[in-house]
Amino acid sequence: MSNTMGRRPFLRSATGFLALPALNLFAENRPRQTKAPAKRMVFLSFGWGVTEESWYPDITKPGNAYKMPTGLAPLERHRQDFSIVQGLWHKYSLFNDAGHSGSTFWLTGANRFAQPGVSFANTISVDQVAAQEFGKHTRFNSIQINGGGNVNGDGHGPGLSMSWDSKGKPLGGQNHPVQLYRHLFSGSKIPLEQVQQRLSEKRSVLDTMMGNAKQLEKKLGHTDKDKLDEYFESIRKLENRIAKEEAWLNVPRPKAPISEPKVNNGRELVEATYDLMVLAMQTDSTRIMTFRQPVQSLLNSENIAVGGHDISHYHGNSEKMNASQQRDLVQSELLAGFIDRLKKTKETDGSSLFDHLCLVYGSNLRTSHSVDNCPTLVAGGASGIKLGHNHVMKTETPLNNLWLSLLNQLDVVTKKHGDSTGVLEKIMV
Repeated sequence: MSNTMGRRPFLRSATGFLALPALNLFAENRPRQTKAPAKRMVFLSFGWGVTEESWYPDITKPGNAYKMPTGLAPLERHRQDFSIVQGLWHKYSLFNDAGHSGSTFWLTGANRFAQPGVSFANTISVDQVAAQEFGKHTRFNSIQINGGGNVNGDGHGPGLSMSWDSKGKPLGGQNHPVQLYRHLFSGSKIPLEQVQQRLSEKRSVLDTMMGNAKQLEKKLGHTDKDKLDEYFESIRKLENRIAKEEAWLNVPRPKAPISEPKVNNGRELVEATYDLMVLAMQTDSTRIMTFRQPVQSLLNSENIAVGGHDISHYHGNSEKMNASQQRDLVQSELLAGFIDRLKKTKETDGSSLFDHLCLVYGSNLRTSHSVDNCPTLVAGGASGIKLGHNHVMKTETPLNNLWLSLLNQLDVVTKKHGDSTGVLEKIMV
């Protein structure tokens, strides 16, 4: 295969073709760059759990010779490139009403009642721990995609986000492929000089606010000082955002390689989002992404008549169980297609996006209201775990142990995440 490509390649998906941007890989007569491709991290979460009888590999058959369960059958062609990790959970989920809170605590494992007198609290999510390091190199520290924002129908939970900052506050995201497209490629239409002026004005306002707050701090008691500290933190975040905007102000956004997507909800939305996620990585707009996936609109688009909540309570009901298994197959088909695209999309050194990606797919919920043995699939060459395996952990192993393991594998050196007790050495390469 030639190291240069004279024609502009395309990504193929069920919704059409995506013309790839004119990156170095596609330039004719240009020597291949030797700089190592960037590592990336993606988390995909779905609500309402899975059909436990047909999604999980046999727990008594650990290792690489397991039989592929029917719920994961569309992923068979990628068998050697992903692993299922069983036995993981968040111990606080039992008290968090997490049976219907899908992704809210999935990446944190927090105890929502940890703060006395407060009915809801969360902590930093694993993607945001990684974003503190990876975000130094990209326009966006991370990108959050919320797949329509339908909490009740999609079985996720409060916060409308999988991503939570260092203070346990939810990070907003893009609710539709059109929003994501504009976020990546459109940017502001305001003239550069006006943007610079606005940023300067924001800095001036923040300086004034900080000065006034410092004067006020001398007169406050302990409780009010805690509240003021939170205020200072919010100002610091704004300052960081302004600094980030200023740093990238003169760097043009990538030219949109495709026209703005026009898609319906459900399957088309997921496919279009996957396409845009590939482009976000390929243009190095970000290296950290989360996708809080739609469920109810996906069921509707596949003419599955049973609702998302009812599907999760399929036990003892053949109609609901059949619907649950149909949903699992559709979700697995979509994931398999995403992995196809990641493998076909090349880096400048000839390797693929998939080779340098840590991809996690799963849920905080197993099925019904059961929060043990969280469905967990890990894929990608940067994950650092032994791929092609059915890994069976000791029952009630903290899911945060996996998050800790992945962070350290990606050189985000971390001693602890949530209730983690250590890395999962036995499943790491």
